[in-house]
Amino acid sequence: MKIRINIRLVGIAILAIIATVIGITIIYYNLFEGQVRSDLSVSAKLLKDTKYFETVDIDVDQIDLSTDLDEMRVTWIDKDGTVLYDNDASAELLQNHFDRPEIQAAFEQGEGEAVRRSDTMNEDTFYYALRLDNGTVLRVATNAQSIWAVFISAIPIILLIILLIISICIAISHLLTKQFLKPIEIMAENLENADYESPYRELDPLAEMLRTQHTDILSAAKARQDFTANVSHELKTPLTAISGYAELLEGGMVGAEKQNHFYQEIRKNADRLLALINDILRLSDLDRKDSELHFTEVDLYETVSECMEVLSVNAKQRNVTIELEGKTSIVCGNKDMLKELVENLGQNAIRYNNPNGKVKISVGTIDGQVALTVKDNGIGIPASEQQRIFERFYRVDKSRSKATGGTGLGLAIVKHIVEIHDAKIELDSAPGVGTTISVLF
Repeated sequence: MKIRINIRLVGIAILAIIATVIGITIIYYNLFEGQVRSDLSVSAKLLKDTKYFETVDIDVDQIDLSTDLDEMRVTWIDKDGTVLYDNDASAELLQNHFDRPEIQAAFEQGEGEAVRRSDTMNEDTFYYALRLDNGTVLRVATNAQSIWAVFISAIPIILLIILLIISICIAISHLLTKQFLKPIEIMAENLENADYESPYRELDPLAEMLRTQHTDILSAAKARQDFTANVSHELKTPLTAISGYAELLEGGMVGAEKQNHFYQEIRKNADRLLALINDILRLSDLDRKDSELHFTEVDLYETVSECMEVLSVNAKQRNVTIELEGKTSIVCGNKDMLKELVENLGQNAIRYNNPNGKVKISVGTIDGQVALTVKDNGIGIPASEQQRIFERFYRVDKSRSKATGGTGLGLAIVKHIVEIHDAKIELDSAPGVGTTISVLF
C-alpha cells in the first residue's frame, strides 16, 4: 500500500510538472510571437520613413541599412511583385513575390503578416509587409525557434526538475504514508479493545465496521468449533451404544430373553443417529445462501392440517392431546419448508410435555399479521435459558431430550426457516406453566 501511494504521488507530480511546462511554454511562446510581430511592424514603419524607398528609380546599391537590422531580412517589392531589393540575396535571382500571402494582403489592405514554418530547421520565419506611399511593398522578416525547438531545448531542464521533484515526492510521500497508516495500524492492534478511540473522526465508521467484522469472525469460528464438538459428541453417543450392544450380542454374552431388548436398543440408537444426520444435512442446506427456493401463495391453515396426522400419531404415543384451530390464512412462502416448520414446532411441544398434557396449534392473525402459534402446558423453559434454545444442540433438559430422542437441532431449523421467510418468532414460556411459540409472517 505504501509503495502504491508513493508511486501515485510521484506520478501526479510528474504529470503536474509536464502540464505546467507545456502550459507555460505555450503561453510564453505566444507572447514571444506577439513581440516579434510587434518588432517587425515597428522596424517596417521606421524603414518606411527613410529616403531609400521613396522611388523605384533609386540605385539599390546606395541603400545602406543600419547594422541594427543585420538579423532582419528586408525585401522591397514592386507593384507587379518583382523584387527590387533584398539585403540577403541578389534581387535578380529571386522569383516574383506577388503570390506571397503577406504581399497580397499588403497590396489590398496596406499591411500583411505571415508565418512559415521549417520542419527541417525547426525554425519559424515571421513576415511583415507594409505598403508604401508609392504603391510598392516593404517586407521585413526574421527567424525564430519553433515551439517544438523550444521544448527540445528545455528537455534537460525539465528532466532535472522532474528528478528533483521525484526525490522530494518520495521523501514527502514516505513521511505522509507513514503518518497516514500509523493510526490504522494502531487501530488494527486494538480491534478487541472496545474502549479504543480512533484519532480521527473519519476513521470511526471503519473502526466500528472492522471491530464488528472481527467479532463476527471470532463468533463464527467459535460456533464452528462448538458445532464440531457437539456433532462429534452427538454422533459418538448412539454409535457407542450400537457398538456395545452389537459386541455383547456377537460374544454370546446375552441370554435369549434379553436379545430382543438389545435389538430394540440398537434400532432406537440407529434411528436417532439417522435423524441426527438428516437434521445436520438439513441445516447445511438451509445455511446455503445460493440455494434456489420457490415461493408461492400458501394456505397456512391447510398446511398445518396436512401435518396434523403425523403429529397426532406422535402425540397419542406420548399420551398428549393435540388440536388445531383457526381459519384460512394465505402467506407467501415455500410449502415444504412451512410443513417442516410446523412439524418441528409440534414435535417439540409434544416431546417436552407432561403425560396427559395438551398442545394447541392456532392459525390466525396477530396485529394484522398472519400468525402460527404452538402452545403447550409442558415443562416450560426458564427465563435464563430462553435466549439459547434456538442454538444448535442446545437442550434445557439434556436427560429428557435423550430419553425422548431429540437431536437438539429442531428449533435451530425452525429459526433458519423463519429467517428465510423474513418472518419473526416470539417466545413466551415459564417453568411448570408451558411454552407458547408464535411465528409472525
